[in-house]
Formats: sequence, structure tokens, C-alpha cells
Amino acid sequence: MIEIKKYGAIDIGSNAIRLLVSNVIVQEGKETQFKKSALIRVPIRLGADAFVSGIISEENVSRMIDAMEAFKLLMKVHKVERFKACATSAMREAFNGEEVIKKIFEKTGVKISIIGGKEEAAIIASTDLKELIKGTNSYLYVDVGGGSTEFTVFSEGKMVTSKSFNMGTVRLLNNSKAENKEIFENVERWIKKNTKDLKRISLIGSGGNINKLFKMSGRMEGKPISFVYLNAQYQFLKQMSYQDRISELSLNPDRADVIIPATKIYLSAMKWSGATKIYVPKIGLSDGIIKSLFYETL
Repeated sequence: MIEIKKYGAIDIGSNAIRLLVSNVIVQEGKETQFKKSALIRVPIRLGADAFVSGIISEENVSRMIDAMEAFKLLMKVHKVERFKACATSAMREAFNGEEVIKKIFEKTGVKISIIGGKEEAAIIASTDLKELIKGTNSYLYVDVGGGSTEFTVFSEGKMVTSKSFNMGTVRLLNNSKAENKEIFENVERWIKKNTKDLKRISLIGSGGNINKLFKMSGRMEGKPISFVYLNAQYQFLKQMSYQDRISELSLNPDRADVIIPATKIYLSAMKWSGATKIYVPKIGLSDGIIKSLFYETL
């Protein structure tokens, strides 16, 4: 007997808003499978509002309302049974964040939960990593978003510690050099402190930017990217203009700028932890939301 459930996850990030629709395949005597059915990404950069002016603009509130209405229709077509919407760093910090989610609920019926950094890290860490983290090796899981980056240390198949830092790509683009320097120094201290006694450590990277970098590398799924390759790619991207990254590399306009600070974060984490390679499974906050929805029903 096989049962297929359909769940939806809405991830309201600082650089984009995403809808993930997944099939949850339940079969007696077998492990539950989570298969992605559709992923829709809308480039509404809330972080450009929240991290500069401190409020979500009326224009972006209107765009969010339209996006939620569109997502509702898409979920209806996909016959989604249950869904959950979570907002992260930009909405956490916007002075009008609570007001915005109330307005969106009144207009669309979509209830949005603004989650804290620790909760975000916990949801991400709950994603299916067991195939990667099994054995005696150690891993530093790095999920880079627009407003924050979540770091989780795994050793011998278990989570050791986790922390969220205000080190997101959109935030770094809008901060002063002094602010960014301080953030990087704080993260460096944390990573070195929590990885110093670990041997054979590798990175696990998630987020849209590392997925794009992995795709550009031409590597087979499951194979890691080396520090040497990623650093060479970073230097190559930096020397190109924003326009050239769009026209020559076919990057989306809202990806062509943030990919630079994102690559720097991954490289820095590799350097500070001593990792020489980074694995890139296709997982993130939305995958964690789907899993949490399923386990809530058990």
C-alpha cells in the first residue's frame, strides 16, 4: 500500500520568495520519501528594504500579496493538502513586519510565521543529511541566505552546535565595509572555536548561490567542489562586471550581484574550518518546512 501526500512550503527570504511543492511518499515497511514536484522563485528583495530603511515598502507589500495569491492558485492546481509559510531575516528585522503579515493574511488568507534565527537553523538542520553526515567524518553545514547565514557543526553523525549570524548576501551588499569586517570576524571566531578539535572536516553548502555555482561547475550530483575550484571561480566572477555576469553567464539580475558575497562566505568558512571540499545537496529551509509538516501529522 502506497500513499502520496502533497505539501507546500513558502520560504519568504531576504533576496527572494519561494514556493516548494513536494510529494511525500509513504509506504509500509519503507522509509518515507520526499520528492520535489515544483519550485517557483519570485525575486522580491525584501532585504533591500529591511536592511536599509528598516521597513517593507508599500510596493513590496503589494508584490508579496500578488505572490501569495499566485502561490495559492498554484497549490490548488497541484492539489496541495497542507502548506506552511515562513519568513526569515528581512521580515524579522522590519519594524512593520508584523503589520505586513497581518495585511497579507487579511488580503489572501495566507498565514505567515516569522521565525527566529535559531528556529531557522533548526528547521534547516532537520533536512535529510544522514547520507552525507554518516561515518566518523565532521561537517560544517553552511546555509547562506539574503539576510542571515546558518552554521551547523556535525561530528560522527550527530549535530554538535548551531548558530545563525546576520551575514546574508543582501545585507553584506548594503552594509559598510566596517560593519562587514566585524561580522566576518565574529563568524571566524565562532567557526575556529567550534571546529578546532575536528579532523577530516568538509563543508555542506545550501542556498541558491551555491546551487548555481555547483551547476556552473559541471560536477556530477553528489560530488564535491574543491576549495581551489571555488576560489578560482570567485576570482573569475569578481573580475566580471555585473552586466557581464548577466549577459555572458546568464545569471538572473537578482543573482548576479549576491553571488559574489555568497561565494566569499563559503570560501571563508572553508578556510576557517580547514575544509578542502564542499558538498552541495539540494536542500534548504523549504525542504525542512515540508518535513516538519509531515511529522506534525504523525
